[in-house]
Amino acid sequence: MRKFICLTAVAMLAASGASAAPAQHSLKGSSLAPMAKVTLASARAKALAARPGVITDQELEKEKGGTGLRYSFDIKSNGKTFEVGVDARTGAVLENGAEGANPD
Repeated sequence: MRKFICLTAVAMLAASGASAAPAQHSLKGSSLAPMAKVTLASARAKALAARPGVITDQELEKEKGGTGLRYSFDIKSNGKTFEVGVDARTGAVLENGAEGANPD
């Protein structure tokens, strides 16, 4: 019976979208979202495919390169923080490198 209850609880968590992963941060720059053609979920998936790890911060911003509108993700991987930029209009990965001394 205990096993059944545990499995039921896991199934309910999965159905609700909850996970053991850290809570997602809100999207800074969300006022720019109407200009994006790529969804946040799709951009997150692209960023994590380019740099596997845990997203610790996310932002939608106007920045040089690509179409000028990008999602910027800070991803913790192997004890280091990397910045991965995904073009918010094309989905192209624009940046994938170690976070600098002065993170923005």
